[in-house]
Amino acid sequence: MLGSEFNRGYLFATGGDWQWKGPEGGVLRSKRPAFSNAEVSSHDREKVRAMQGSEWLAALGVTAPDGVARPGMAGKLRQIERFAEIFGHLADRLPDGDNRGIKAADLGCGKGYLTFAIAEHFKRRGIEAEVLGVERRPELVEQANRIARETGMSGLCFAAGEIADLDAALRVNVLVALHACNTATDDALWLGIERGADLMLAAPCCHQEMRPQIEPPEVLAPLLKHGILLERYAEMLTDAMRAQLLEASGYRAKVIEFISTEHTGRNLMITAEKVRPAPDRERALARFHALAGFHAVKTQRLAGRLGLL
Repeated sequence: MLGSEFNRGYLFATGGDWQWKGPEGGVLRSKRPAFSNAEVSSHDREKVRAMQGSEWLAALGVTAPDGVARPGMAGKLRQIERFAEIFGHLADRLPDGDNRGIKAADLGCGKGYLTFAIAEHFKRRGIEAEVLGVERRPELVEQANRIARETGMSGLCFAAGEIADLDAALRVNVLVALHACNTATDDALWLGIERGADLMLAAPCCHQEMRPQIEPPEVLAPLLKHGILLERYAEMLTDAMRAQLLEASGYRAKVIEFISTEHTGRNLMITAEKVRPAPDRERALARFHALAGFHAVKTQRLAGRLGLL
C-alpha cells in the first residue's frame, strides 16, 4: 500500500528506526532507535476492578474469600463492578467532593450490594460519608447492618421503611434508586430534586404508567399497534420525559446502558448531575410538554409531583 495508499511509512524497532517516503520509488532512511525496550506482547494482564478485594462482597455471598465469584453470582458481580465504575466517575465530580459531610441514600436497596459499593468508594478516597440504605424488608436490613459492622464499614447503616418514610429534614448529596418499580422511580427522583441532591442514579423498572395513556398519532399507528413495540416505546417515552423534567429542575441528565442485557433486561440507567448555572428551564419544559401533547399523555408521576402536569 506504500506509494499508492500511503506516502510515508515508519518502522520502529529496538535496533533502529526506518522511514519510507514516496511516492516515486520511495526513499528509505534509517536513524537511531527511539525505543530501547520492546513493548510487552502479553494481552493477558489482570484487570483491576473497582471493588476488588472488598470483604463485604464475600460476606454478602457474591464472592468466595479469594475474590472469585461464587457459582451463579458472576452476573451480579459484574453489575456491582459496572455500577461502581459509573458511580465513581460521577461521584468524583461532586462539588466539594474532597471535603467532609457527604450524605448518600440508596432507596429500595435490597441486600445492599450497591449501598456497600457507594460506601466503599468514599472510604477508599478518604472521604467521610454517611451512607443510608432504605429497604422495606426488615430481615434484609438486619443482615446488612450486621455485615456492615463486621466488615468495619463505618458511616454505613440500613433502615427499614419506604421511600416516603425518609426524614423530611434529611438532606442528601447523592441519591440512588435502582430497579424501583413503576412510579417509585419518579418518587425517588422527586425526592432527590426536593432534597437538593447533587447526583442521582436511577435504573427504572416495570414501566406501567404511560402505556395505557398513549394515543399514537396516525403516522405511528403501524408501529404501535404491536403490543411488544408499544411496551418498549412506552418505556423509552417515560424515561425521555423523566430526563426532560430533570433538566428543567437544574440537572444534566443522561440515559445510558449500564450493563449488558445478558445480565439483566432492566439495564438502562438515568444519571442526573446538578449543574450551575442551571440548564434552560423553559426550553426543557417546552420539550416535555411537546412530548406529552404529541402522545396525548395526561398524567406523569414526576411531573405531577413537581406541579407541572
